[in-house]
This record gives sequence, C-alpha cells and structure tokens, in this order.
Amino acid sequence: MKALNLFILLCLTFSFSYANENNATLDKYISDYKVEEFQYDYEKNEAEASKLRDSWIAPLRLNYSYSKSNPYIGEQTSQSASIRMQQPIFQSGGIYYGIKFAGASRLFNDYTTDSAKRKMIKESVSLLMQIKQYALKEKKQKLQISNSKINLEQKKEQYLSGQLDSGFLDDAIIQKNVTIEAMYDIQTMKEKLIAQFESLSDLEYTSANVPHLELITKEEFLKHNLSLKVSEATQKMNMYAKDVRVAAYLPSIDFTASYNWNKKENQQFAANIPANSEENDYYNYGLSVSIPLDINTFRDIESAKVDYLKSKVLKKDKLRELKALFKQVMQNIQNYDKKIALSHENAALYSKLLDDTKALYEAGYKTEYDVKTLTNSLEIQNIDSEIYEMDKQLELLTLYEMYISR
Repeated sequence: MKALNLFILLCLTFSFSYANENNATLDKYISDYKVEEFQYDYEKNEAEASKLRDSWIAPLRLNYSYSKSNPYIGEQTSQSASIRMQQPIFQSGGIYYGIKFAGASRLFNDYTTDSAKRKMIKESVSLLMQIKQYALKEKKQKLQISNSKINLEQKKEQYLSGQLDSGFLDDAIIQKNVTIEAMYDIQTMKEKLIAQFESLSDLEYTSANVPHLELITKEEFLKHNLSLKVSEATQKMNMYAKDVRVAAYLPSIDFTASYNWNKKENQQFAANIPANSEENDYYNYGLSVSIPLDINTFRDIESAKVDYLKSKVLKKDKLRELKALFKQVMQNIQNYDKKIALSHENAALYSKLLDDTKALYEAGYKTEYDVKTLTNSLEIQNIDSEIYEMDKQLELLTLYEMYISR
C-alpha cells in the first residue's frame, strides 16, 4: 500500500521532461525530408484557411471583346469592355460564421497535422527505444548461452564419470542450442528495427540519445491532449458549419455595380448607307435582395445539426477513451515496477550467493563453473531491470504521442 501511495505521489509531482519541448527539438527524431513534408502541410493549412476566410468577398469580373466583319463594302469593328461586381454585404450572419468556420477549420487541420507528426516522431522514438532494449536482450541472451555452455560442460563431466546417463547430457545440448537460436532471433528482430528506424530518421541509432520520459498527471494529460483538441476543433467547426448552412437559406443583400464601354467603327446597315462610328460608356449600381426557397431547406439544416450533435458525443466518448487509456498505462507501469522490484530482490539474492560461493571456491568446496554461473545470473537480473525500465518508457511514450503543450 505504501508503494502504491508513493507511485501516486510520483504521478502528481512529475511531468514529461519533454512536454514543453518545441517541435524543432523533437524534429530531430525524424528525417529532414519528413520535417519538410509536414512544413508544407502547415503552409497548405494556412493557405486553405485564408482562402476560406475570404471566400465571401466576391471577385470583380472583367470582360473585353473585339470583333471584325465585312458584310458590306467596308470592314466593320466592334469593341466592348465591362467591370462588374456583385458583393454580398448581408447574409443573415453567414459572413460572420463563415469567417469563424475558416478559423476553426485552420485549427482542426493544424491539430490533425500535429497528430500525424507526433505519431511519426513517437514511432521513431519507439523504434530507437526498442533497438536499445533488444541490445540489452542480446547481452542477456549471451549470458544465458554462457550458462548453458557451463551446464553442458558439467553434464559432460558427470556423464563421462558415470554420474549421469546420456538423457541428461542430451537435454543440456538441446538447451544450449535453444538459447543460441533465441539469440539469432533477437539479432534478426534488432536488425529489422534498425532498418525501420533508418527509414524514418537521419540519426545514427548507435549514438542517438533516447529521451527520458517522466510520469504525468491525468489532469495534465487531458488538458494538453492532442486527440481531445482535434475532437474539440471538430465540434467547433461543425457548430459554425451548421450556422453557415442555416444562413444560406435566410435573406441576403448584395451590392451590385458595373461599368460598361462600347465602341463601333464603320458600321453599315445596308450597302448604300454611309458608314458611321459610335462610342459610349455607362455605369449602374444598386442593391439586390434574395431569399432562397428550397424544398430541401429543413433537411439540409437538420443534416448539419446532426453533424454538430454527433461531434459533441464523439468528444465525450474520446474523453472517456483517453481516461481509460491513461488508467491502463498507469496499471502497466505499476506491473513493470513490480517486475523491477523482483529483479532487484533476485539480484540481492544472487549477490549474496555469489559472495558465499566465492568463499567456498577459495576453500575448495565449489568449482569455477559455480562462480561463473552465479556471476552471469546476477548480471542477467541487472539487465532485466534495465529492460523493464525501457518497457515503462514505451508505455509513457503512448501518452506522449498525444501530449502537446500549446
């Protein structure tokens, strides 16, 4: 119980050591090309949001035409030009909500890009951690191979002296082969992880520093949770989209204006009528009011409303999902802490046995095999502790993937 209270206290006092690091620092775990790709995504988000924000501003329409003809004696020409605009100045709130929607859309797209980037960084860091972990497993396996070889030598001596039958010797040979094959599997897996890491990062795995992650409180995890921010942005975006949809079926007022110019030369209306020329220009401006009447108005509005209500439910569901995830990660970490504590207990036991065995070896009661076996076993327990610590880091990395300080 005291251990559990201490664990909870740690959860309340520590936070991610990398929580406040900016993207520039974290970017080092993925390649420069991938960083550049994400940068283009952010730039596109900005451009799309700006385009959406200003979409209510109507374009000016410039027109010009020129033509020639010769139906009669001479060649006739005709030119015309115009500048026209139809600018909405009132859309029953549609302009305001459209601008708000653009801002919410920008935030949603940025958070989505952040999420994709964090996922890739998490994958790269996870691979780096696993490579280090498999290096420890390889080291541990070599010690187990050493012990299996010592066991085989002992069984051979006992068999040759008539103390054991061939079945025990055969078991020792099989056990040695099993431990060697297991090391080959570990080495193969490590090479696969290295290949995956090198496809994501420019860092050398042999010299790259593994970030050390500390515990974080549930409150901090939820407050700065990227997945939750995506859900919140989705809800806000759907809310403004609903308002924009409603405004589209309400009265709107447009300001209309145009300037027109015409010029005609050598105009003839019959072969015997002299040619003449004319040029004129004029303008007009005014207001237009429109009210769309559509049979699907209420269905369209209801559809947008449903999207908004669904996004509210999805946000609540995501919150529950994240709380469950945090609880599961904390439980997994507790289990790894128990394994670490057990490794420390075993290490203390092996250390005591090793000291006693060394004394007996010097007195001639134990063999060098016994000393070497216990030395290896003690080192295996220490390596197990390091492997479990790396497992804890991998659990915390699951939380880090969704943690963003802004």
